[in-house]
Amino acid sequence: MTTVAGLVLTPGAGASRDHHTLVAVEGAVAPLPVLRLDFPYRTAGKRMPDRAPVAVGHVRDAAAAWSTELGTTTSGLVLGGRSYGGRMCSMAVAEGLPAAGLVLLSYPLHPPGRPDRLRVAHLPALEVPVLFVSGDRDPFGTPEELAQHAATIPGPVTLVTLPGAHDVRGRDGEVAAAVAAWLAAL
Repeated sequence: MTTVAGLVLTPGAGASRDHHTLVAVEGAVAPLPVLRLDFPYRTAGKRMPDRAPVAVGHVRDAAAAWSTELGTTTSGLVLGGRSYGGRMCSMAVAEGLPAAGLVLLSYPLHPPGRPDRLRVAHLPALEVPVLFVSGDRDPFGTPEELAQHAATIPGPVTLVTLPGAHDVRGRDGEVAAAVAAWLAAL
């Protein structure tokens, strides 16, 4: 049993920390403390997402600062988010940021229509529990592709597939319930 002190949630590339799915997850896991975090490009009013080194560094710094506020270390935090945000959190953990686990919502395995441009090289470095929640018609990766690449993760992996595409539209309650149940079982 891992003791989780808090959950850091990050948005997809086109959204903010106030994305409805992140807000729904925060409500579902209460009273667990949640930090919904924007990336630097968003707070600067830019549209183009930060490159990975900037975004990963931001996740690392914000998680460290927040864990100190909570009186713990980053190893007491679960990190994650939607699409780009979840990917940046997974890269931070793969690069050595200690964490209790990862929650990856609509993980972008590859750009739509470009299964040759995989974003999975870091997955074999993930030795923490990982939850993937994705749509069954996600153009960023099919359930079969996700299962294939998630199998390279040494830590325990849970895959939840819901009806829908990349945004899993109208299923915030189901996404949030899946995260809450997974966290309760950690």
